[in-house]
Amino acid sequence: MTGKLKAPNTNPIGSLFRHQIFIPLAALILLVLFNLIADPSFFQITYGHNSAGNPVLSGNLMTIIDCGSELAILAIGMTLVTAASGGQDISVGAAIAIAGSVLLRVLCGSESRPTELHAPIFVAFLVSCVVAMLFGAFNGILVAGFKIQPMVATLILFTAGRSIAAWVNNNELPIVSEESFTIFGGYIPGIPIPTPFFIALICFAVTWAVLKFTNLRLYIQSVGINEKTSRLNGLNPAVIKFSTYVLLGLCVAVAALIKVSRLSTINYSVIAKDIEMDAILAVALGGNSLSGGKFNMGASILGAYVIQFLTTTLYKFDVQSDALSAYKAIVVIALVIFSAPVVREKMAAAWKKLRAPKSIRHQA
Repeated sequence: MTGKLKAPNTNPIGSLFRHQIFIPLAALILLVLFNLIADPSFFQITYGHNSAGNPVLSGNLMTIIDCGSELAILAIGMTLVTAASGGQDISVGAAIAIAGSVLLRVLCGSESRPTELHAPIFVAFLVSCVVAMLFGAFNGILVAGFKIQPMVATLILFTAGRSIAAWVNNNELPIVSEESFTIFGGYIPGIPIPTPFFIALICFAVTWAVLKFTNLRLYIQSVGINEKTSRLNGLNPAVIKFSTYVLLGLCVAVAALIKVSRLSTINYSVIAKDIEMDAILAVALGGNSLSGGKFNMGASILGAYVIQFLTTTLYKFDVQSDALSAYKAIVVIALVIFSAPVVREKMAAAWKKLRAPKSIRHQA
């Protein structure tokens, strides 16, 4: 046989349509193009100083990486929960209120406006982590142990969480006057980039290392794809699901630290309001199946920043906050349509047909 084997005719554009990263990447490009056409000043970044005299960068892009970072941290935990349990945790906003309230309680003690902290910030953060993980464990027990549908199980904490947060501090609003506490939600002295972005980078790096060098990704995907088969292969699906809710609790504690640090206080009814919906939308925008199974953490993280990009764009064009949900609902509808395998396959086939030679198209 003298002929050479031909390499398969690959279609990079068609492959891109089928790739999971296509949806968030396409949404990001559309938002960028829209803002470039509507108002190029959207991308302007200015250099200045804050009230403490430290250098800061300001602008819409800085707002996106600032506010989007805490959403991306939550998207990490929400992706794991969704992949393992095939459901979503709708209580993360209320859990942030609880974790933030506990954090302030440890820092302020029984005083509303202490002149000095009652405990180191690191100790208060560890206590809030434990509390948030315990509430995550509570949700995990309901889902994994009692086999309650995740959205129903987490509805309990969604309903009662903010009342629990107010009870922790006797319905008072403690205020931390310590300047160093504002660093976590603001800026590190001398560094003009928001601190939450660096906190998010640390969370991303740790998550990547855990998923890369352990079998956690394989276990979660196995349970999410087929629970019965994973049990036959020696896994304990209940333990895997329970673990993901505990890990989401840890992400909640980190987000609570950022949220409370921004204002050095807390508003139980407003803090992290509706953030659970944005976290779920980030997972969906990342092309991850909301019914569980395989997941792409990088796509979820990109999806979180795209959601914040959309929110910032809407605010830029004076869309009122109570109308944001309607615009995001349109995004959800578009996501459901474009993420459907049949639609993506048709898009790839249409592109392949356009690239085909005219003679072939005529024969077809």
